[in-house]
Amino acid sequence: MTDHRASFDAAITFGNGGDLVVHGFRVDLPGPDTAESEIAALFVASLGLLMTDTVRLTDLRIFAEPHKGTRGGPSDRRQALEAPERGALVELGRLPHEGGTHLEAPGGDLAAVPLGGAVDVPAVVVRVTGAGRRTIDVGSLAAFDVRGHAVLLHTGLRAGHRLTPEAAAWSLEHGAALVATDADRLEDDARDVLLGGGAPVVEGLTGLEGLPPTGILFTAAPPRLQGVGRAPVRAYARVPKIVESRTK
Repeated sequence: MTDHRASFDAAITFGNGGDLVVHGFRVDLPGPDTAESEIAALFVASLGLLMTDTVRLTDLRIFAEPHKGTRGGPSDRRQALEAPERGALVELGRLPHEGGTHLEAPGGDLAAVPLGGAVDVPAVVVRVTGAGRRTIDVGSLAAFDVRGHAVLLHTGLRAGHRLTPEAAAWSLEHGAALVATDADRLEDDARDVLLGGGAPVVEGLTGLEGLPPTGILFTAAPPRLQGVGRAPVRAYARVPKIVESRTK
């Protein structure tokens, strides 16, 4: 099923005074026939706005585009993590001739990576595939609840997008369990921040375009090798049935 999103300008007034104007805002839609009133509600929910009085949309366009994980939108599946059912498995690891998929451990010791930090970890997919800028900064991550989650960076490229050290530090401060990317490698400065803060790094993923932005479980368990800091892993995601059924 093809995902759809909306782009629009919006003007909001608030019941306790003040207003807000935005241009070119985008939200995920449940379908191509979503009513304008529902799009306005999704916009308000995505920003967590309170005491809104009127919402006026202009220059509204609906188009096919993968969901990005709008808060309160069709791909926001946080409740699915409360009691996930076993569901479909999605291969995320590259074959060796494609460069493989690797995990690097904090402290240079794969044996110290706990199973709970590498198996069935709740995950969010941060898509920057359509972004004009190639810098993945705090603004790319801030809409997601990353505490206890694997942060999967979907760049659509094996090189070219750069995770900033500030974004890496923000991920740690907000409790991310690990950070992974479909690029061959993260920038050294961002990797150093993550590993220094105790978060494993997974590089060389594939197949992220087939995942919903939230509600999935990520696995990339490394071999239990003492004194070895980096090794190939077979990475995959589990899409619980409650999420799978809502994305069909």
